[in-house]
This record gives sequence, C-alpha cells and structure tokens, in this order.
Amino acid sequence: MGHGDELILADCNFPSDSVAADTVTGKLIRMEGLDIPEVARAILSVFPLDSFVPEPVFRMEVVGNPDEWVECHHDFKKVVDETSDRQWKIGSIERHDFYDRARKAYAVVCAGGERRGYGCFILIKGGIDPDGKVV
Repeated sequence: MGHGDELILADCNFPSDSVAADTVTGKLIRMEGLDIPEVARAILSVFPLDSFVPEPVFRMEVVGNPDEWVECHHDFKKVVDETSDRQWKIGSIERHDFYDRARKAYAVVCAGGERRGYGCFILIKGGIDPDGKVV
C-alpha cells in the first residue's frame, strides 16, 4: 500500500466478499472473532493516517440518520485517538456511496466478530518520513 491508498474495515454484515473482489488486491482479509476496536488497534499500530487530507477516516452513515454516531463509531474513534498523537477528523459516507468507494479501495478487512451495525470504516494511508514519523 502507498500514500493515499484506502483500506476498508468492515463488520460482519458488510458484503465483504463481493466488494473485496473488486478491490486492488481482489481478496478479502478475514479477522474472525475480532471486533472493530480490536482490528483497528492492530492496524493503526502500523498504519499511518493521511495528514494531507481533511478527513483521513470515514464511517458509514446510519440510514435515515446520517449524523447519528452508533456505539461502534464511538469505540472506533476512541481507538483512533489512543493510537495517534493527533486528533483526526472522521467523515461520513452514505451506505451505497460507501459500497461504491470500498470497491475502489486497496483491500477489505472484515472484523468477523463485529456484530454491531454500521461498523464500517475507510482508512486513508498516510506517509512516513525516513525516520519513521508520520508526515
């Protein structure tokens, strides 16, 4: 993955297999038994977020209530905050627009243990400098 590539984190309800088939890798990465916070913590420990865009993270909007943040959104945001020294803005995307964007992503990671609805996120990869610091 390179700077600007997008990674999808998805709950068990997301159509992961069919969407992943259209991604750059064409393969689904399954993390069975893990929920979104566990998967996010593992990925964000080695995945820099993109500091060159206003929103390097997006969440799937709740249908009929796009401004609502469900429990999984709050739990994910907490992990983002805990794994970074920055306050990242999280954008939102309508469900079908999310599916369309996910098909163009680098890969889909399914948190098979995440049963809560709307536990779907897009992470935009940032860059690192020669010293290993996020730019």
